[in-house]
Amino acid sequence: MSSIVLDLSPFIQLSDEQFYQLCQNHRDIKFERNASGELIIMPPVGGESGSREADLITDLTIWNRRTQLGLVFSSSTCFRLPNGANRSPDAAWVAIDRWQQLTPEQQKRFPPLCPDFVIELRSQSDLLQPLQIKMQEYLENGLRLGWLINPQARQIEVYRAHQPRSVLENPEVLSGEAVLPGFEMSLATLWGPVRIEPLP
Repeated sequence: MSSIVLDLSPFIQLSDEQFYQLCQNHRDIKFERNASGELIIMPPVGGESGSREADLITDLTIWNRRTQLGLVFSSSTCFRLPNGANRSPDAAWVAIDRWQQLTPEQQKRFPPLCPDFVIELRSQSDLLQPLQIKMQEYLENGLRLGWLINPQARQIEVYRAHQPRSVLENPEVLSGEAVLPGFEMSLATLWGPVRIEPLP
């Protein structure tokens, strides 16, 4: 199922506080909001995409616990970008110094910043172009490194600050480069169906 976009501008322009309260009052619905103020209702993902997303977050969290360089966020986290959009990447990471610049109240609500690193994982129902537009939006709002993972084509689109997008064909490993020093993610299990081998 594709995302649903609602343009409320002829009737109302939601403030940041009103959008926050809308999300709090409807916790079973995942909302995003673009820079134009349109509401985007995000559908839930299937089991295969959900398992892959959990693996990505786990790898990132294990690295971050070892280095303690920042904080890892799941797809349930909504960030308020500098351009006014509210976005929820499938996985995100924020450097500790930037996080500590926020007030306790800002940390509890929708953090008013763009993550340093994001992952967007394309599911079977996702169109590629909206995800590419979202990745470009992250870049324009301060993203340092981003991965758009496209299992259907076995491609990774890598987005770096102040550099052109690069496309990797069927890579085995991704590097966190200078943004996530020492972080490497194996993609061996990402390309195939999600399977659990039985215990001997």
